[in-house]
Amino acid sequence: MPVSLWAVRWTRPLTEEESAALTDLLPSARRERLSRLKSPEKRQEALCAYGLLLLALRRLKNWTDFPETALNDGGKPFFPDCPDVQFSVSHTAGAALAAVSGQPVGADIEQIRPLRQAFMRKLMGVEDQDVFFRSWVRREARTKCTGAGIGSMLRTEPPMEAGEFYQEADVFPGYQAGVAYRGSGPIKLARLELEDLIGGLL
Repeated sequence: MPVSLWAVRWTRPLTEEESAALTDLLPSARRERLSRLKSPEKRQEALCAYGLLLLALRRLKNWTDFPETALNDGGKPFFPDCPDVQFSVSHTAGAALAAVSGQPVGADIEQIRPLRQAFMRKLMGVEDQDVFFRSWVRREARTKCTGAGIGSMLRTEPPMEAGEFYQEADVFPGYQAGVAYRGSGPIKLARLELEDLIGGLL
């Protein structure tokens, strides 16, 4: 299965009815994690990210619900009963990203926002904002693909290995996104608005 990348953005909060309906679609473990989030904005980000993943799985695999999910030793979620379907989700202020593939895959999206040069220099040794976000998203996607964790690529990013690929994704203005994957392309990208997501799920 080639990499299928899905992106959604929103400019309004979910209604209480939409939020409740999307929550009901989540796996129980994900609902429990969601309940611990204090910020309504962060809860919406996570709801939309996993809603986007479910919509992708419905369109690509004709699944109606999430199968059982688990975490590997590095904390990467996977479907134990469906090893041929691998996925990655990411969310940021106002947007979310989901990737589905038959091989290991990692996706990341970040809202581009002002950062202090001292912060960028300390974290990754760069001072240019565009360079920082392009580098951060690439590293985050690569570590999500392997399940290693972003700490393994701070300050120094190892070279790409044989069979490892990375591609930037032109999703929405004001966002940096990308996907790391094993196997071959091409990558198919679908861009949605919040109404498309809600209408496709509920």
